[in-house]
Amino acid sequence: MATVAEEWLNICGGCEVAILDIGEKLLDLLPSLQFVHMPVLMDHKYYGQIGEKTELEIPQADVGMISGGIRNEKEKHVAEEMRKKCGTLIALGSCACFGGIPALANMYELQELYDKVYRGSKSTESNNTPSVDLPPLTDRVYALDEVVKVDLYIPGCPMNPAIIVEALTALLNGKPFSLPERSVCDDCPTKREEKSNFSLKRPLQDADFTPGDYGSLRCFNEQGIICLGPVTKSGCGKPMNGGENVPRCVKGFMPCRGCFGPIRSDANPMVDMMSALSAIGLDAKLVEDRRAMFNRYIGGQKRLRPLPTAGRRE
Repeated sequence: MATVAEEWLNICGGCEVAILDIGEKLLDLLPSLQFVHMPVLMDHKYYGQIGEKTELEIPQADVGMISGGIRNEKEKHVAEEMRKKCGTLIALGSCACFGGIPALANMYELQELYDKVYRGSKSTESNNTPSVDLPPLTDRVYALDEVVKVDLYIPGCPMNPAIIVEALTALLNGKPFSLPERSVCDDCPTKREEKSNFSLKRPLQDADFTPGDYGSLRCFNEQGIICLGPVTKSGCGKPMNGGENVPRCVKGFMPCRGCFGPIRSDANPMVDMMSALSAIGLDAKLVEDRRAMFNRYIGGQKRLRPLPTAGRRE
């Protein structure tokens, strides 16, 4: 039986819901797993059950799972302690793997964010930045592997439950696990003409499609609707119990948002996406806020950073 510790850091909780979404297959895994620490499910305090200890304590575990990136010193401390206590450490979800949506804040200096939230917001009474009994924020949002060594990545916002099962099963059987270096386009059933006769549209404008018929749906980018499928790793559509392997956003007749991250760790999705749009005749320079759009979930690992003041738009 493998012991498991799980932690959530700078997150929304969707990754923990994805674990529950495994459904009945989770029951097949549970006899092989013993959870020794999981704040979302069990009452295990950091400093002893009555606060009697002076050092943060997480039990030893064969497998550690962490969702969320790192935005403050407390989260950094917890991640470091998890790394010390866990034999294999898994990054769960886009925030842990790449920084996620919170890492869009990396486009700005920390002091700028403080000034905007506590002194520059029209709906908030101006005041000092709170500091009492709060862990200091780190200078930016960090992906997990920028702070500690990560052994296995399960991306997604949230993750695909089928991939969680596949990864845990591989670990229990002593086998390696990784996602193939394929793009969402490799699994996408939309029709492609490799050219566009549309102009760029607003992101939430409807595509032209017949409900329920993926085969009649033309590539979103070719319809002028930005889809990050060309630069995003595939796997989000992997079925739990057989069936069609259709990317999740496309299954809802929506373009890929990029939550599974780059196809390869050394890829530059912003440059690659601009090339993909240009190849079908679209002017990538007309995309609003290209940095945020093309790096929506992957602003950690220094992909997003502040620009010189003269290059920013308010």
